[in-house]
Amino acid sequence: MSSSETIVSGEDPKGDGEGIIHVFWEEGMLKHETGRGVFDTGTDPGFLDVLENHPENSDRVKNMVSILKRGPIAPFLSWHQGTPALLSQLLSFHTQEYINELVEADKSEGKIMCAGTFLNPGSWDAALLAAGTTLSAMKHILDGNGKITYALVRPPGHHAQPTRADGYCFLNNAGLAVELALTSGVNRVAVIDIDVHYGNGTAEGFYRSDRVLTISLHMNHGSWGPSHPQNGTVDELGEGEGFGYNLNIPLPNGSGDRGYAHAMTELVVPAIQKFEPEMMVLVVGQDSSAVS
Repeated sequence: MSSSETIVSGEDPKGDGEGIIHVFWEEGMLKHETGRGVFDTGTDPGFLDVLENHPENSDRVKNMVSILKRGPIAPFLSWHQGTPALLSQLLSFHTQEYINELVEADKSEGKIMCAGTFLNPGSWDAALLAAGTTLSAMKHILDGNGKITYALVRPPGHHAQPTRADGYCFLNNAGLAVELALTSGVNRVAVIDIDVHYGNGTAEGFYRSDRVLTISLHMNHGSWGPSHPQNGTVDELGEGEGFGYNLNIPLPNGSGDRGYAHAMTELVVPAIQKFEPEMMVLVVGQDSSAVS
């Protein structure tokens, strides 16, 4: 699952961002409650003394905030508050019909959007904060206020497609940030997604665009049902003008640091150099660091 987006610009117009990472965070995102049960089912089978937290829970993000605030890189971080996205901003990536579905689900006190993906009371507000916080991070760079921003957000977003939720994700935070860059005069954006699972939502959103190079490093897991029809295989290259602008790198189970380093050196770096992006968006899934 992806919890953060790092945005890197090729330029620093004001020259005051060297060595500083601008972190965007808002505590309201902790109000997205995913429940307890067996793994991500949210169900109690009735014979367990201790139910598991849903894998995408607020505690893991709390720890990430504490590490950033008290850890060794704390002196190099500048903290900024995020703001909720407007519904109109969401339409740059998502369809009106899908946004209407989410709004109605929120009014109805929640809905199971797909397996393991629960929109509960408070979830929609958190999702708007996650999207808006990522947009704020992108705007910070577009306004010339630094070279690198880091949006620490939840619910995650990289599985959310233009028309549907998927894999704990409601809104595609990175996709919305890329769209903002494109409409603000940036010509080419590269997205690098590192996660156990395929960044299918972001890839789907730009599958027919030659202005966005989407690269995903993930486990070779294939499709997992109606909400995730994409396979993440090497032959999913894009369509139309976007053909050749989607690069999938499925990695064998157990790939460690050497496997990732080889994939980056031999595949990702050459693709980035050939594409020559003006900006890069890194979608960072924490699960890959736990199991690689």
